[in-house]
Amino acid sequence: MKGHITERSPGKWAIVLDVPDPETGKRRRKWHTFHGTKRQAETECARLVAEVNGGNYVEPTKTTVRDYFIRWLKHEKANVSPKTHQRYEELLLKNVAPVIGSITLNKLTAARIDGAWGHLLENGRRDGKGGLSPRTVHHCRRVMLTAMDQAVKWDLLKRNPVALTRPPKVEKQQMEAFDAPQTAIMLDDFRENRVFIPALLASMCGLRRGEILALRWKEVDLASATIAVRQSAEQVGTVVRYKETKSGKSRVVALSSSVIEELKRHRLAQAEEQLKIGIRPDDNSFVVAQVDGSPLKPVSLTHEWTRLLAKTSLPKIRFHDLRHSHATQLLAAGVHPKIASERLGHSTIGITLDLYSHVMPGMQANAAEQVDAAIQSARKPSTK
Repeated sequence: MKGHITERSPGKWAIVLDVPDPETGKRRRKWHTFHGTKRQAETECARLVAEVNGGNYVEPTKTTVRDYFIRWLKHEKANVSPKTHQRYEELLLKNVAPVIGSITLNKLTAARIDGAWGHLLENGRRDGKGGLSPRTVHHCRRVMLTAMDQAVKWDLLKRNPVALTRPPKVEKQQMEAFDAPQTAIMLDDFRENRVFIPALLASMCGLRRGEILALRWKEVDLASATIAVRQSAEQVGTVVRYKETKSGKSRVVALSSSVIEELKRHRLAQAEEQLKIGIRPDDNSFVVAQVDGSPLKPVSLTHEWTRLLAKTSLPKIRFHDLRHSHATQLLAAGVHPKIASERLGHSTIGITLDLYSHVMPGMQANAAEQVDAAIQSARKPSTK
């Protein structure tokens, strides 16, 4: 296989390769632009010739990084949930592509990608008010790494340049949560509005937002004081779909006596409300619903929670943090992490221990004192 260089202008060279067509076997000319000295151009030409001879050559293409993102996202659509796909689109097309999307794919380097991370950290917000958080940039890198791994598999790149970049440091965020008195205040303040039952199920049962909005009365057994969590609501744009829970497993959550009484009152009030407009609720009806019985959308619940919480003196936490509040209160009360993990629907106890490790020091101190007290009480009087 042959190759040669041609000077186009001072410091700019054309590297011309004779590359065999894999289908016909005929020779085709491929041109590469190179900036540098003649010796550097000759070295690059020799490297490319060696790649062709070794079967590792990737032909130059006019495909841009943005073009490739669109192609990969189309391919990935069948492999992930609609919500995850929407997030991938946001990270790649709305965050990364405006910075390096115009670069030709095979000219993408680790240096340019590292530069993109720096730009996003400083000026990445689309409203022009500063940079993205390190966590968001970390997510951008993680998704782009996966996308470029596929480019290598498709022989569009010979190696993944994202793997050579350095992810931004992400500091572990302190978990936001209500303590027991704050939870009590919140429930009292919200009793007269439609967010009360969702807030009750999140803060007293540890259910996720999507699990609450997918819950139907047939899954609530007030006689045995349990809820069967089988589905979760997921919203993409204006469309809501119902899917399996985050862990992929259903679970049964025990209800306290106060939660049972609140659900009984809620079911009676909901039935009276719907009967007034000619709707007869049944076991398939949603526990959390609008006046006409139609299910509430996840985004609507979040907006209403934020609006109502702003009117109180309580700390401004996310709706999802009510679930964290329940978990923190469980562990602080001495409930075994395994029980808490099952109640929260975590796939492993390790997730529970990692998320709520800040509660563990107090539990360890309490456990040490209990063991010490048991041993001291069992010792003979003369050895104490």
